[in-house]
Amino acid sequence: MSLTICISSDMTGYPGGGGHQWVFLNWALGFLSLGCRVILLERIPKSWPRDAVDSMWSKWTQWLAPYGLDRSVAVLSHSTPLPSGCLTLEDATAADLLLNFRYGLSQEIVNRFRRTGLVDIDPGLLQLWISAGQVEVAKHDHYFTTGETVGRPGSGIPSAGLEWRRTRPCVALDWWPVQSAADDAPFTTVSHWYADEWVVDEQGPYSNDKRSGFLPFLDLPGRTSIPLELALCLGSSEEEERASLVKQGWHIKHSSEVAGSAEAYRQYIQNSRGEFCCAKPSCVRLQNAWISDRTVCYLASGKPAVVQDTGPSSYLPDAEGLFRFRNHDDALRSLEAVAADYPKQCSRARALAAEYFDAKKVAKEVLENAQI
Repeated sequence: MSLTICISSDMTGYPGGGGHQWVFLNWALGFLSLGCRVILLERIPKSWPRDAVDSMWSKWTQWLAPYGLDRSVAVLSHSTPLPSGCLTLEDATAADLLLNFRYGLSQEIVNRFRRTGLVDIDPGLLQLWISAGQVEVAKHDHYFTTGETVGRPGSGIPSAGLEWRRTRPCVALDWWPVQSAADDAPFTTVSHWYADEWVVDEQGPYSNDKRSGFLPFLDLPGRTSIPLELALCLGSSEEEERASLVKQGWHIKHSSEVAGSAEAYRQYIQNSRGEFCCAKPSCVRLQNAWISDRTVCYLASGKPAVVQDTGPSSYLPDAEGLFRFRNHDDALRSLEAVAADYPKQCSRARALAAEYFDAKKVAKEVLENAQI
């Protein structure tokens, strides 16, 4: 398939986050598996000095070399000349399709592409932001969302005046093979903990960070013999929080130490027994039927996932490889069910990834929906 796909990514926004890098890598590798050429369009802030631009470029090429993408980055930058080997905006805009993950990409840039699609990976929140005038997205030809209930009748999520097509988070299966873990390995997850993120609904404002999602479940380690571990972005000033979590039975790792690069992130997930994770409060309140791009990496690796229920889904199971819990008892039952028949649950996890989240399949569906 001799198409060129430009992915407007945001690796600059979180350079120390291996999971953040894999959001874009999985999509890029999916299109590559279809025979497409892929260009990653990255933005460097105008305020950055030349040495910072060169340093960022060096990091990008290092991160992307193992995947054959180190010479596939086009840079939006006010610095001239661009780093050696860097593609230009003109190279990017010659693509057959712009797949835009950067909500703030300007209309001027979007207009330079022949066909465009916006990808919503914050289902519910993005639509609320647009409706409230907090975010102004450029006009695209197509709008894709990873939330099943966006804009549907009876949903609490508005369409924001746009026609949303369904897609799913994806994982490049060849790069996420099944890998066994030690018998005593913990169930893990990787996450930010604190965030200055507030959402307002008819009940008033509420904190929407991961810590708030976990608060009702923080005593779980004391109620199960299954080890639970959190890889969190906690600073030195948050030692009291770390100590509190440890006291309640959580194993705590710093995310930058175990998942600070794409390869480290992959190894951390594949050395885990499975995933245990709560969702942000907005996902539960909005019932967006969301599943994390991180969780599908666990599934692809043959790791069962026990995650918080985010609403009725047309395809996500409540058990068998992926367990979605609603309360304490659900969570405990799910963990015990996985432990009781672990080989079967590992097999089901991989089967789910192959059936629903295979990056090659998802990329092909996007091209068909974008009429490419």
